[in-house]
Amino acid sequence: MAAPGHSPFAALRHRNFRLFWTGQTISLIGTWMQSLAQGWLVLQLTNSAFWVGLVSFLGSLPILLVALPAGVFVDRANKRRLVTICQALMLAEAALLTTLTALHVVRAWQVAVLAALMGLFSSVEIPARQSMIVELVGRDDLTNAIALNSSAFNASRILGPAVAGFLVAHVGLAVCFGLNALSYVAVLIGLRLMDLPAREIPPAQAHPWEQLKEGLRFVRSEPRVRALVTCTGMLSLFGFPYVVLLPVFARDVLHKGADGLGVMSAVVGLGALASAFGLAAFGPRLGRGRLVTRASPAFGLAVAAFAVSRWYWLALLTLAISGFCMVLYNAATNTLLQSLVPDAMRGRVMSLWATVFVGFAPIGALAAGWLAGHVGPSAAVAAGGILAALAALLIWRRTPALGAMR
Repeated sequence: MAAPGHSPFAALRHRNFRLFWTGQTISLIGTWMQSLAQGWLVLQLTNSAFWVGLVSFLGSLPILLVALPAGVFVDRANKRRLVTICQALMLAEAALLTTLTALHVVRAWQVAVLAALMGLFSSVEIPARQSMIVELVGRDDLTNAIALNSSAFNASRILGPAVAGFLVAHVGLAVCFGLNALSYVAVLIGLRLMDLPAREIPPAQAHPWEQLKEGLRFVRSEPRVRALVTCTGMLSLFGFPYVVLLPVFARDVLHKGADGLGVMSAVVGLGALASAFGLAAFGPRLGRGRLVTRASPAFGLAVAAFAVSRWYWLALLTLAISGFCMVLYNAATNTLLQSLVPDAMRGRVMSLWATVFVGFAPIGALAAGWLAGHVGPSAAVAAGGILAALAALLIWRRTPALGAMR
């Protein structure tokens, strides 16, 4: 029998993590449904690739502005309470979007405002949730817990868009938003049922601004952490915008409509799910540093290959490869960061990671949307993929020690 640490489901031995993981999985299905439906709604309302990129930009801009200072607060707060409050606010946002869409009074500017509110809630929720994982499973099962989270994220990415594509085409957009609102209830129930020991928070030794600078100094002084954060920022800026422009590719490049968009998004999730399960099963035996340095340039090249594909099945294959490489990189990076960072500084470092991972994406999406309007979506996304691959290769060449990390 395999040792517990080598089991693909080792982290599920912990009751708190089971509750967390189950609720998150259900909620993420709704999140992916809303993500696909929101992009399609904006495209219908505006007929503009730029507007699709703009809404994505506004949805993630608060994370770029707020997540980093929020990390100081996360390090000193009850993380479960923070996540609960943020999830309840996200439920309210989804419910309002459902109502506006169902009443046929929704406008593009309203979608943009609600997306910005969702980003504001996420700017606190993401670092709080990420730094809470180690409290649910301990360090021994941390790699497995992160891999299982990636599995849930990407399993939902398969199911959510596939269901949403069908519902958008045959029932309507409002149903997708409404189901997302209901899905947050599962997270709130799981959080309520957790039995976490009281965590003693030491009194602040410095002003929050000084604590923030302390976290930044740590990242700057640790070359491996600095390289991981920098590479994540480059991939987010140049590579990730292809996801935002999938509605444009589905309708205008590959001519597949809403059903085809659901399949395309689901295929990204299928490749990512295969990657996450592989990491959960074999993570302890693989060199995470080697995974990071190989997967990041491969991701950029897969994105560029998708951008120039005109055959639908080739496009699906490259999308699956991009999802596979993206999760290998993200999960390995997340685990390495949490292993390298002291407990007292985890919230601040993970908030910086969230800032570049999620916060840089809107800048890239806005630029890609603008560029797509001038040179076409294929050229815009291909250029981003190539730049992402080159940036990753340069960073790893300057940080050879990272590739040797287990």
